[in-house]
Amino acid sequence: MKDRTQVGIVGAGPAGLLLARLLKVHGVESVIVEARSRKYVEDRIRAGVLEQGTVGLLEEAGVAERLHREGLVHDGVEIGTDRRRFRIDFRELVGKTVTVYGQTELTRDLIAARLASDGPIIWEASDVAIGDPTSSQPRLTFQVAGERRELICDFIAGCDGFHGISRPTLPESIRSTYERVYPFGWLGILADVPPCSPELIYASHDHGFALASMRSPTRSRYYLECDLDEKIEEWPDARIWDELEVRLGSPNIVRGPSIEKSIAPLRSFVSTPMQYGRLFLAGDAAHIVPPTGAKGLNLAASDVHYLCRALVAHYKTNNDELLGAYSDTALARVWKAERFSWWMTTLLHKLHAPESFERQMQIAELEYLASSRAAQSMLAENYVGLPF
Repeated sequence: MKDRTQVGIVGAGPAGLLLARLLKVHGVESVIVEARSRKYVEDRIRAGVLEQGTVGLLEEAGVAERLHREGLVHDGVEIGTDRRRFRIDFRELVGKTVTVYGQTELTRDLIAARLASDGPIIWEASDVAIGDPTSSQPRLTFQVAGERRELICDFIAGCDGFHGISRPTLPESIRSTYERVYPFGWLGILADVPPCSPELIYASHDHGFALASMRSPTRSRYYLECDLDEKIEEWPDARIWDELEVRLGSPNIVRGPSIEKSIAPLRSFVSTPMQYGRLFLAGDAAHIVPPTGAKGLNLAASDVHYLCRALVAHYKTNNDELLGAYSDTALARVWKAERFSWWMTTLLHKLHAPESFERQMQIAELEYLASSRAAQSMLAENYVGLPF
C-alpha cells in the first residue's frame, strides 16, 4: 500500500509531534510514523524544564493552554555546596524565566492536538526504513498490522531519538560524531510528595551531586549521582531519602514511596551533519546532552523551530536557502548548549579526589560563581535559553 504526504516524520516524541503541529499551523501536511505504542510514548518519564523560547513555540503551536494553567514559572535556581547555598536570579539578571512542566504532560498535549484534527500518527510501525533520501521523492517503508506500507514524501524529518534509524541512514563517509561519556550516572526517584523547595536546587557535595526538582506542587523529582555499576535494587527508598538529605543539606524533604526509580548514564554527543539530501535530523537523533543544564527537550524544540521555518519557506515562497543552511544553523546553537551542559556537569559532579588540584578548581569556580554577578549572568543567560 502506497501513501503520499509532504513531510514524513519518524518518531512521535516531542520533536516529531511539535514539528507536525507547527507545520499544520502553517498549512503543511505531515504523517508521523512511530515504532512504539501510544501508551508507551505517553507514559515515558522525562525532563520538565522549558526555556522561554520553547514555551513561545508551544504557544505558536496552540498547545500551551494547560501548560500555562499547570506549569510552574521559576525565576531562578539555587546552587548548594558544602560551604553555602546561593541563588541565581534569572529574572533580575537577564529578565527571563523557565517553566517546569513535565515532558510526559507536554507529549500528551501534543498527541491530543494531533489526533483532534492535524493528521495521522501511525503507531507500532515495525521495520521502518528510509529510502532514497537524496532523491526528489524520499520514502518511508514500514510494517503495520502485518501490512507492508510505503509513504512517499517531499521531505523526511528524523525525530526518532538516539537509537533510531534516521541517523544511521546518513552514510558513514559524511558523518562525524563527537562524544563524551561520563563516569557516573543519575539515580532518579519520582514521588508524590511536595517539593522541598519552590525552585530547583543543584548541589555539589563530597558524596556526589544531587538535584531537587519537581513536576507539580505535589510531585517531586530528585536525582543522585551514582556509580555506573550500581543496581537500582541497592537503593531502597529509605537510602535515597537519607542521601538526599545529606547532599542537599535540606531538612524540608518530605519522604514518600517512589512511583518510579531508575539509573541513567550521562553523555554528551553530537553527530554532524544534521541533513542529508531531503532527510533532516532533529532532537536526540542528532545530539544528546547531560541533563544537568536542562537542555535536551529545549534543543529539540530549537531544531524544530529552524526546520519548520525552512520547510514553510520552501512551500510558501519556493525559497530553499533555509533548508540548505539547516544543519549549520541548528548546530551553531547545539554546540553552545553542549558547552553549557558540559560545564554544569563538570562543575557540580564528583569527578576528582577531594585533595586533588582539579577538585580545588571546582571549589574555586563555585565560590567565584557565588560572588560574581558576571558569572551568574552567564549561567542565567544559558539556562533560560539562548535566542533561536
